[in-house]
Amino acid sequence: MTTNKTEYPKYLNRISLDDLLLNPNYPRLPKSKQGKDEAEVIKFMLLESATLELMMAIGENGYFPGEQLLVVKDSKEKGKYRVVEGNRRLTAVKLLNNPSLAKVQKSKIKRVIEETSERPKLIPCLEFETEEEIHKYLGFRHITGIKEWGLLEKARYLYSLKESIFKEKSLNQASREIAKMIGSRMDYVRRLLVGFQVFQIVEDNGFYKINGLSDTSFYFNYIVDSLSRAHIRKFIGVDFDIEKPVENLSEENLKKWTHWLFEKNDQGKTRLIGNSSDLNDLNLILREENKNAFIAFDSSGYSLQKAKELTGELDEVFKGFISNAIANLEKADAMVLKVKEFYLNFDEDLRQIKLISDKIKLAAKAIENDE
Repeated sequence: MTTNKTEYPKYLNRISLDDLLLNPNYPRLPKSKQGKDEAEVIKFMLLESATLELMMAIGENGYFPGEQLLVVKDSKEKGKYRVVEGNRRLTAVKLLNNPSLAKVQKSKIKRVIEETSERPKLIPCLEFETEEEIHKYLGFRHITGIKEWGLLEKARYLYSLKESIFKEKSLNQASREIAKMIGSRMDYVRRLLVGFQVFQIVEDNGFYKINGLSDTSFYFNYIVDSLSRAHIRKFIGVDFDIEKPVENLSEENLKKWTHWLFEKNDQGKTRLIGNSSDLNDLNLILREENKNAFIAFDSSGYSLQKAKELTGELDEVFKGFISNAIANLEKADAMVLKVKEFYLNFDEDLRQIKLISDKIKLAAKAIENDE
């Protein structure tokens, strides 16, 4: 039975480095690297994590007792312990003691070895009876706490909780329980869980053969932020109101979404940037009433900005610019009698204001006459 109370480790221990095993299924590892042997895990840690810096710190100062590894007894190798949390620290210590384990960054590791003297061999560890007991502690520490993982790592970890501890619960129930466990919002947890399911579909499709796109270069926050926008969510086919939100997912539209955000042209630019501005504009042109704008963007090669012009929203933007200009000129008018000395280009600026005003007026009349 699952409770909401934090489970504490059974033992505080100092374990020999020789008896500690790296975790090949560590949530921070991308799926393409999980389940690999120790050499592959070390290689990833050296290329993708700040392992060299950590080696230097430990090599200079020793292993800080407050940074215990979280371990469980390994089910296959008697007398060995598998690290559930602390892969990077263990990698750093292993390399300090045996630099030949490295297949990359060899010259940099050699320099670290030459410049440091500490070689810890007894590592402080918190031993748990089962890996499941660590989940709540890790959930708070990395999802809500000060040592945060990347968003994809968080989502992968939370999804593993849902599929193990909360497998029998509905998505909403699981999201609620996990949210209570880690001290977060239920809707945020649900968005991460569903976002990870969407990511898995993209991943299973080989990232739609987009050049350079993989689980290590994919911006998972693009999915999470997109799912917070109703019209993008509907376009992809995600429905939070049903038990299986991705049940009716449109793979065709998900493929389009992925290409818009990740496929680069000859100038190295994508059609969309995954920031709030572009996602808001995309959400706008995906409204039912803006079909012409979507067709222009999707089929006619219009830029997002050009397509947005077909939605009619620019009418309000234009009106806002005029209103702001009037408001600023009124403030200047109220202040003019208090000004002691006018600046050098004052007359020229007033002339420019009149010229721009006349130009806008002429353009508006021409449009009205055409209509």
